[in-house]
Amino acid sequence: MRIDLHTHSTASDGTDTPAELVRNAGAAGLDVVALTDHDSTRGHAEAIAALPEGLTLVTGAELSCRLDGVGMHLLAYLFDPEEPELLAERELVRDDRVPRAQGMITKLQELGVPVTWEQVARIAGDGSVGRPHIASALVELGVVESVSDAFTPEWLADGGRAYVEKHELDPFDAIRLVKAAGGVTVFAHPAASKRGRIVPESAIGELAAAGLDGLEADHMDHEPATRARLRGLAADLGILATGSSDYHGSRKTCVLGEFTTDPEVYGEITRRATGAFPVPGTGGSHFA
Repeated sequence: MRIDLHTHSTASDGTDTPAELVRNAGAAGLDVVALTDHDSTRGHAEAIAALPEGLTLVTGAELSCRLDGVGMHLLAYLFDPEEPELLAERELVRDDRVPRAQGMITKLQELGVPVTWEQVARIAGDGSVGRPHIASALVELGVVESVSDAFTPEWLADGGRAYVEKHELDPFDAIRLVKAAGGVTVFAHPAASKRGRIVPESAIGELAAAGLDGLEADHMDHEPATRARLRGLAADLGILATGSSDYHGSRKTCVLGEFTTDPEVYGEITRRATGAFPVPGTGGSHFA
C-alpha cells in the first residue's frame, strides 16, 4: 500500500481542486490519501464525491498552532468536523486570515513591493488566503524566484519583515480538542528549520505526554539524517512516525507519494480514530 497523509487543495493553499487532487492521487498510484487543508474541512465533500475506485480518502485538516512563540502545524485526522469546540477554533483561525493577509500586503507595500489585495485574492480564489498566496504574488512580480524563496526573514518567514501574526491554537489545547472530536494528531514537519524557528525536542516530549499520536518524520523539508533522528525520537516517546508529501499542486515542487506512511502505522491511526472513518472510493466523478 502507498499512503500519503498530508495534501492540500484549493480549499486552502493548493492548486488542485479537491476533485482534481483525488484523481491525481489515484493516477499517482496511491492507495490512501489524506486531504489536510489548513484549518478547513471545506474540500472533503467534493473529494469524496470524486474519489476514484481503489483510492481511500482520510479526512483531516492541518491546524495552525503556536508554542512559546514558535509556529507549528498539527495534522488532525478523522475527527468529527461538526464537534462544536474544535469547529469554533478553526473558524477563529480562518476568520483571522483575511485581515492578516491584508496586514502583510501593507507591510510589503511599505517595503516597496507593488503587491495588491486584488492580486492575492485572485491567486487565492475560493481558498483560505494565506502566506503561500502572497508568496505566489511575489513570484508573479519577480520579487522572488519561487514560493519557498519568499519564506525568509527578508519577506514572509515567522518574524520576517512582512510577517503578521494570526490567531493560532495552543497545541496542547489542539490535541485535547481533536481527541474530544474523536481524531488523531501528528506533528507536521517538526524539524523544518528552513521555514524558521522550530519547537525543541523537549517540548515534543511534553506534547507526546499530553496525547500527541505521532511525528511526521519523512518529509521533503527533512534531510535523511533528520528523518532517521525523528523516527528514533518517535520510538523513544512511544508515538507513531509518518511520512507524507505535503503536496500543494504546482505551488510546491513536491509530488504526490514522494514520502509515504507505513501501512501498519496507518492501521493504528484508523484504529484510534472514532470521529470519522476512511472513505473508500467507488469511482465517483460528480465534480468536473
